[in-house]
Amino acid sequence: MNIILFDDPAIRQNLLPLTFTRPVSEIRVGILTLAEKWQQLTKQAVSSLTQNYLQAKYVSYHDVHNCYINGAICPTRELIDHMKGLSYGESYWQGDTLIAFNGDGLNIQEVEELINLAKDSKKRVLEGDVPMIRNVWEIFVYNGREIRNDFALLTKDRISQPVNDKFTAVYGEENIFIEEGATIKAAILNAEGGPIYIGKNAQVQEGAIIRGPFALCEGSTINMGGKMRADTTIGPFSKVGGEISNSVIFGYSNKGHEGFLGNSVLGEWCNLGADTNTSNMKNNYAEVKIWNYGKSGFKGTGLQFCGLIMGDHSKCGIDTMFNTGTVVGVSANIFGSGFPRNFVPSFSWGGASGFETYQLRKVYEVAEKVMDRRNKVLDATEKAILEEVFNQTQQYRVWDKKV
Repeated sequence: MNIILFDDPAIRQNLLPLTFTRPVSEIRVGILTLAEKWQQLTKQAVSSLTQNYLQAKYVSYHDVHNCYINGAICPTRELIDHMKGLSYGESYWQGDTLIAFNGDGLNIQEVEELINLAKDSKKRVLEGDVPMIRNVWEIFVYNGREIRNDFALLTKDRISQPVNDKFTAVYGEENIFIEEGATIKAAILNAEGGPIYIGKNAQVQEGAIIRGPFALCEGSTINMGGKMRADTTIGPFSKVGGEISNSVIFGYSNKGHEGFLGNSVLGEWCNLGADTNTSNMKNNYAEVKIWNYGKSGFKGTGLQFCGLIMGDHSKCGIDTMFNTGTVVGVSANIFGSGFPRNFVPSFSWGGASGFETYQLRKVYEVAEKVMDRRNKVLDATEKAILEEVFNQTQQYRVWDKKV
């Protein structure tokens, strides 16, 4: 069974701005991305069927026996067994949501084509709970659960590296797993409430405090005195400090200094300036509403706690203050005093006093420098994706000045 993870159109809209630059299945929740979860459970490569402008980077691979599965699903072994029982020409549904379609030898290149074929197929109702990420805030809401699931998956029948540092205090050591090359100095690790995963070549510096469930992925660093609360994931090759609570950082993004980040999600190549703070609860304790691209307006989350959602390549200056439930698009540059608006469109330049359009030429200049520091290249494919997002999001930028 060749697994191709497709972008459900409605779900993808609800997961913007994060899905402007990646398929739904490349979202990180827990320790792994959704695609990596499928790879680990099935022990085979998977690919994505996504938007045309993303397919140059995220190629879909077809074989003799192709099963198209909703990329928003957090897979389980039971669910995979259900997929194996799906015959050619059959599809699984829950309500109006397509869960899977057995296309066998069909070489489907468009999500719309897939949906139409599945609608005309022999439909079967998939009973039971199917864990899915349908909205941006569910990434941090379900992160603790997914850390636990991924921890069990990644560490089964394996032996952790020991905590050799005599000045590091450990609680619930049986729930801690440390990969090769990781270093921990004079820290506090409390895994009594959930597992702690320390990835390959990660660093936990002096005075850091970690409470599980928590994941520090490959090559990442917690700076001196960092306070990591439960249900938090720091993606690969990121540097963090200050206080972080119930948040997910996808990778290659930094929050290196003091300041609070709570109930939030940061994409890749983001940077929060020193003493940046996010509000994650309103003063009147009311439900938090955030910008929804599918609705083109604000949508209730049903949550009392919701902080910042930030798309790839966005940055903010020192002392930036984000209101409760702020959504920042792709490649925004935010600076200055006061609270910026709680929806900052992609390619915005400015802050509370107003915004201008952040032109692609300057976006490329910054991205090239940032990626070069991690030995990565902003190639033609990456530039084409940013250009397409720039064009798609023009409608949200209502100002005329350009920088």
